[in-house]
Amino acid sequence: MDRLSVPSEVAAWSAAQRRQGGRVGFVPTMGALHAGHLALVAEARRRCDRVVASIFVNPLQFNNPEDLARYPRQPEADARLLAEAGCDLLFQPDAEGLYQGFRPLRYDLNGLDELWEGPSRPGHFQGVVNVVERLFHVVRPDMAFFGEKDRQQLAIIRHVATALHWPTVIVPCPTLREADGLAMSSRNQRLGPADRARATLLYRALRAVADEAFHLSVEEARQAGLDVLAADPEIHLDHLGIAHPDTLEPLTGWDGLDRAVALIAAHVGPVRLIDNLDLRRG
Repeated sequence: MDRLSVPSEVAAWSAAQRRQGGRVGFVPTMGALHAGHLALVAEARRRCDRVVASIFVNPLQFNNPEDLARYPRQPEADARLLAEAGCDLLFQPDAEGLYQGFRPLRYDLNGLDELWEGPSRPGHFQGVVNVVERLFHVVRPDMAFFGEKDRQQLAIIRHVATALHWPTVIVPCPTLREADGLAMSSRNQRLGPADRARATLLYRALRAVADEAFHLSVEEARQAGLDVLAADPEIHLDHLGIAHPDTLEPLTGWDGLDRAVALIAAHVGPVRLIDNLDLRRG
């Protein structure tokens, strides 16, 4: 596996692959890799001729400087994992190189940043789209692979890609979970044993919502999830709601839908965790 940090060198590498007729797949990450990231690499490997992964902890998407400072970093271990997963190129830029000569843009996010995560993380999604645009500008991938755990992020990136006619195909990939249901996340590394155990309540709450979805009212299904979380007062809920699967608009009724999505965010010990689960009729 090649390792490059200079954007112009990565751009040249990618251009050479395309000249040879190769399809370039891209997996952008912030490092501290886990099996969920490696599943994205495996899917890119399956669908593309060459795979690029990036590791870059993007300062633009952190509205809390302490959260940025505490974000787990393990670059050498990550490089070994990517090489073993069949990644062809690891792109490890620094902020100065990636953002050189670049002024952050303000994107039209179609109001998606005003829902769910938006109020708790002002400016976060603008920072995400800015870094994705910069990374795409360098790598010029044919396909880019994103996990569905970050459901709102995925919806926003897909919206901007469509609105601005980005040539990259955005490929969603299913959330990977631990054996007890906890969604895999780099932030899980910061959970102590007690908090790690209670974090499983987030998935159990989503499952409770799914069990009642389309059988009871939206509010009653949501309450089933709240009842699960009430078992542990050390979980500090940010939001738990049910939304349209495409627009992520909050639902007040099922309105003839066959699908919906439940979304949750909560503080567990020192960590803010998010998760979501598809809801289906029948």
